[in-house]
Amino acid sequence: MRHDDIWRAIDTLAAEHGLSPSGLARKAGLDPTSFNLSKRRTGEGKFRWPSTESLAKVLQATGARLEDFTALVMGARALPEGRQRRGRTRLPLIDMAQAGRAGFFDDGGYPAGAGWDQTEMPATSDANAYALRIAGASLEPVYREGDIILASPAAPVRVGDRVVARAVGGIVMAKRLARRTATRIELAGLNPADPELRFATEELTWMHRIVWASQ
Repeated sequence: MRHDDIWRAIDTLAAEHGLSPSGLARKAGLDPTSFNLSKRRTGEGKFRWPSTESLAKVLQATGARLEDFTALVMGARALPEGRQRRGRTRLPLIDMAQAGRAGFFDDGGYPAGAGWDQTEMPATSDANAYALRIAGASLEPVYREGDIILASPAAPVRVGDRVVARAVGGIVMAKRLARRTATRIELAGLNPADPELRFATEELTWMHRIVWASQ
């Protein structure tokens, strides 16, 4: 049983219930930051593990069985059929160019404010999922003008995933996660002409996985 397996299982359980990791911690009566990425390692890069008490509270709050959680730890990508949360299809939508402006996301990276439109998308169990409409050619050839991408704050992010990320200062970008360590994050451009960007972990306020695109 590896450190990453435990945290992936927690992330997956959160996503199955339409929650971010911090939302799951709050639902379980824990400090909302308990499951944040920054809490999973020390400043020196040493592993931090969730306590058995925290896991017990998570299972109680979600109604998941111990065997369900064990299956997620062992590599299952979802809860067994019949125990999954029913998804929603109507999601908030804005243009990608608007995403970096103040008032569209709260401090946790969730859609906020009254400026969002609505669009029909594939069902998702993430209560905080949102959609962005691509404008211009800056993300070609992966995404073209008019494409709509669905981003999920609750979905686990792994190296190689396409993501929407927000840097300190408000810049929001669509990239591919190229590398991540305890202290550094490297994002590759979706356009071959774009350079790879390197950030200290604290320089990114949030990073959400792109789980679908209307291509």
